[in-house]
Amino acid sequence: MMSPDRLSSTFAALADPTRRAILARLCLGEATVTELSQPFEMSGPAISKHLKVLERAGLISRGREAQWRPCRLEAAPLRDVAGWLEEYRRFWEQSLDRLDAYLQQVRREEDGQG
Repeated sequence: MMSPDRLSSTFAALADPTRRAILARLCLGEATVTELSQPFEMSGPAISKHLKVLERAGLISRGREAQWRPCRLEAAPLRDVAGWLEEYRRFWEQSLDRLDAYLQQVRREEDGQG
């Protein structure tokens, strides 16, 4: 399981829409910084700052192949976040199941009275 500090850094990295867009692009495969910066109207240094946040959070890695420096998605922290969120999904499913059961009971009672 992911440590609370690691979980916090992952959520902090995911909080920014630019970083989420970068991760979405990396789901399609490796990309260079230049390729990752194309959809955004921001400077190279600004994109680099976003990449550093993602790298510190363990969400990406950067390789070095000759002159090409590809960025790669590292999905393990996302799996850990999904695991953490799973408990809350179960909570909401159970709550909605109880609400559904209650509403069905109310309908049966109304049908029996009507």
